[in-house]
Amino acid sequence: MTPIDRAISHLHSLDASARLDSPLGRLDARAKVLVTLGFLVTVASFGRHQLLQPLPLVILLSAGWALSEIPVRSLGFRLAIASPVAVLIGMWNPLFEPEPMLRLGSMVVSAGWVSFLSILERFLLGMAAVLLLIGSTGVDAVAAALGRLGVPRVLVTQLLLLYRYVFVLAAEVERMLRAHSLRAPNRPRPELRTVRSMLGELLLRSLARAERVHAAMLCRGFAGELRAVTPLRLGLGDALFVLAGLGFLALVRLADLPRAIGNLLR
Repeated sequence: MTPIDRAISHLHSLDASARLDSPLGRLDARAKVLVTLGFLVTVASFGRHQLLQPLPLVILLSAGWALSEIPVRSLGFRLAIASPVAVLIGMWNPLFEPEPMLRLGSMVVSAGWVSFLSILERFLLGMAAVLLLIGSTGVDAVAAALGRLGVPRVLVTQLLLLYRYVFVLAAEVERMLRAHSLRAPNRPRPELRTVRSMLGELLLRSLARAERVHAAMLCRGFAGELRAVTPLRLGLGDALFVLAGLGFLALVRLADLPRAIGNLLR
């Protein structure tokens, strides 16, 4: 299986997990979107030198993952794929903030290393929350919930089209790579000059495919909106889920829970 095939398979498996009959999956998509948005705002609100304060958010993630019944291994694999982005963002912080900030025994930790670990921590927490939302809800239901919550229609449509046709684009790339390997069996990987021409060809093919897709959508009555068929029904359990989730997030943000727990254990 090629890397592109594996990537497509992982995307399919994440969306397929939303069809599991789990306690979290049965909740209304709008409730899960609201809690996830609150989670992301809470994570982003912590300062760059606050390393321990966001840790209680792991409790909420663990509870959600247990209720979703999604294998934890899939979460770890996808977080490992995305983590280099956070590493590239924060890897320069130790150079710009060399002043000492923490002392762990005989080891002195600079402010740059603390901010680097904080960036990595908040990135992984946010990514885990988004993956949990998609894995327990599905992209179509998330888009429908965003539309019901007042997100502009054009953004919701772009989200759905981006997700649906990323598979078409990946299949096109796979066909081009296979054609190159058949024409140049001694060079399994294309050279740089070949890559440039392949990217140009991919752009032209994408534009041509987009025109054909748009024409087909117009023939089927497309008027600027992709209507989701996912039913949305808010109930008492959904309201309790939102209140409990947002209440816990407010507690984590307003109270220093790690310090309070440390004081209790003294």
